[in-house]
Amino acid sequence: MFNWSIYVYSLVAIGLFALLGWIISLIRDNVTHINSMWSLFFVLTSFTSALFVYEGSVRVYLVLTLVTLWAVRLCAYLSWRNWGPHEDRRYAAIRHNNEPHFWLKSAYMVFGMQALLAWIISISLYGAIDSNAPVNVLDYLGLLLFLFGFFWESVADWQLTQFKDNPKNTDKVLNTGLWRYSRHPNYFGECCIWWGFYLISLAGGAWWAIVSPTLMTLLLLKISGVRLLEKDISERRPAYAEYIKSTNSFIPGLPKA
Repeated sequence: MFNWSIYVYSLVAIGLFALLGWIISLIRDNVTHINSMWSLFFVLTSFTSALFVYEGSVRVYLVLTLVTLWAVRLCAYLSWRNWGPHEDRRYAAIRHNNEPHFWLKSAYMVFGMQALLAWIISISLYGAIDSNAPVNVLDYLGLLLFLFGFFWESVADWQLTQFKDNPKNTDKVLNTGLWRYSRHPNYFGECCIWWGFYLISLAGGAWWAIVSPTLMTLLLLKISGVRLLEKDISERRPAYAEYIKSTNSFIPGLPKA
């Protein structure tokens, strides 16, 4: 049975964390660190939920381990990539379009909104944690899908970092490695991770948690992921137009002739 009180406690936890992030943004005059906070929201929701589960189970420990592994890697990678005083160009654009008083608006437009989205998406983690159903084949399938997605996303991020670190690649398009098979292999890996989490929650009987991977997939494809990144990238990198013609957007596939 869905326990709303436990689920709400997790919202309070990440709400306080978002408030702290907003206060830091006022000091820095920069909201980019919300990217690093994103994955940590899910660690907070998971461990907060687990605190109220009286009997620890294999599934609980599995979910806590996997979400921590995913969150720490992603947080470290984004913190390293975004290190510096300059604001992410996407947030700089949001700031420009919402002056005056963006410092105040960012409390709900950036930090509050992302905390709320994370809370909704974390329902699959809650569904897996608040279950006493025995471990079954869906747990193992979810674990395998998570591990595949984690590997795919990590390799894609590493390949992109190596590409960007080479000054010879300025204004060029990465179309080798995993990026040869889709234009956003890191997002594809992320999608697999969340469908893996859903399979684990489904193993615990939380079929209703399908809202979690569905919303994450929608975000990656239509809102903050593929669509936003490709909105003006062809203007900044002319070769990207040819890359679009030859390479799948999301699901990996062989390059088109």
